[in-house]
Amino acid sequence: MRAIPSVRTHRPLRRTGAWVGLFGALMLLSGCGYNTIQQQDEAVKAAWSEVLNQYQRRADLVPNLVRTVQGFAAQEQKVLLGVTQARARVGSIQATPELVNDPQAFQKFEAAQGELTSALSRLLVVAENYPQLKSDQNFRDLQAQLEGTENRITVARHRYIQAVQTYNTTIRSFPTNLTAMVFKYPVKQNFSVQDEGAISKPPTVDFGAGTTGATTTQ
Repeated sequence: MRAIPSVRTHRPLRRTGAWVGLFGALMLLSGCGYNTIQQQDEAVKAAWSEVLNQYQRRADLVPNLVRTVQGFAAQEQKVLLGVTQARARVGSIQATPELVNDPQAFQKFEAAQGELTSALSRLLVVAENYPQLKSDQNFRDLQAQLEGTENRITVARHRYIQAVQTYNTTIRSFPTNLTAMVFKYPVKQNFSVQDEGAISKPPTVDFGAGTTGATTTQ
């Protein structure tokens, strides 16, 4: 009688085949830029987190700044209200990591931050008309903190722009675009800048005596 081969004798072969298949899949993913996409995606997330951190730092300065100005220039209600409302609009946006994948949400976020920047600029211009306010130590400290924060925002935005440019270039290039499509890695949103060269320069907040008005640029 012919012996029936044991099923167990095929298990090592099956395991070997599975390992070979897994190894081949890993090599394929590596060759198609999967690891590169992962690394660049993490870089974008880190850069975005720093952008949010610096914007939140600025938003946290607004209440004290408004109260200080109000103590010396209560009649400037329109300007003060504009800053408060702009900060409220910024705070109403849920700035999650997924926001960078949503064009409409990102545009809304950018617009809200731009409105707050403009509102703060108008507030600082108004402050120039009140010598007692300008000489107040608390106000001067807030000015210095705001100036430093605006500098940090520009640096953080610049790093984010660079990280997104690198990532978007990778997922649009062959063959990594195929990997990005399979694993559903979308193009990420970036800040719109009319003059990209300007992002490498920190904004200036001029509070010096003899100036015609305090200005901020971003």
